[in-house]
Amino acid sequence: MAMSEYVLRTNQLSKKFKGSTALDKVNLSIRKGAIYGFIGQNGAGKSTLIRIVTGLAFPTNGTIELFGASDEKSLIEARKRIGSIIESPALFPHMTAFENVEANRILRGIPGKDSVRDILGLVGLEGTGRKKAKNFSLGMKQRLGLAIALLGDPEFIILDEPTNGLDPMGVIEMRELLKRLNRERGITILISSHILSELSLLASHYGIIHQGQLLEQLTAQELYGKCQQYVLIKVDNPDKATTVIQTELGTTDYEVMPDGAIKLYSAIEQPSKVSSVLFSAGLAIEQFMPMGEDLESFFTKRIGGVPHV
Repeated sequence: MAMSEYVLRTNQLSKKFKGSTALDKVNLSIRKGAIYGFIGQNGAGKSTLIRIVTGLAFPTNGTIELFGASDEKSLIEARKRIGSIIESPALFPHMTAFENVEANRILRGIPGKDSVRDILGLVGLEGTGRKKAKNFSLGMKQRLGLAIALLGDPEFIILDEPTNGLDPMGVIEMRELLKRLNRERGITILISSHILSELSLLASHYGIIHQGQLLEQLTAQELYGKCQQYVLIKVDNPDKATTVIQTELGTTDYEVMPDGAIKLYSAIEQPSKVSSVLFSAGLAIEQFMPMGEDLESFFTKRIGGVPHV
């Protein structure tokens, strides 16, 4: 596989702060054209990784590779191909949308004044006229931040919690806008969030980070595959049932719920086999139902919210 198929790869990336580890040997890879949902609780290491990628922080160990380049000089060049909003966008409150984007264009030495109007049109702020940024709604401020991130035609944009504090309408607008940038301009997007329901409507790939460790990377398809199926089993003796499941079905891929119900994740292709094994062991089956699992519970379980035995 050609290196250039990835816009970002990290290799054993670690970052330590005074004895605590923010990132622990992270190997993350983002393919060109992906919308990569980077998920973790606050403090899991998402922002630290983003700061290293954008050059605002340096790793303690490990390396990063942008567009196939990994030496310091090439990374500086590669970063020019990235746009980002980290924390809340820094705006000039007394300037209009146009003036804000134009000021940033000049500061960054990006040619082409006419590009400013195009970008404002793209993010839906072309009609704001003389209105000053300080009077913008939060959603408009976020879109203005995105406009600034889009200066210089980046191939890769990095957004750290871009919908924090937005109202539902603002969230939808931002999501549609990002989808359009990805679809029409082929921009690869890294979007970090702890709001899963929202990422699930957007991301093509996911990375799950917890306490500085990248637990898993998977495509949206793989995720849905994993989320889908389990059999909910209620029997008169859950302890005995779990023993039977382990010995007869040879799997530990199940979870016992607080009420004693068992969620069985594997060996579910042949439900009749599962039920007959339980029945043969003399268990009374009160409930036996194939179910689907949602995204939130998959993640919660994955980051250890619920022990998944």
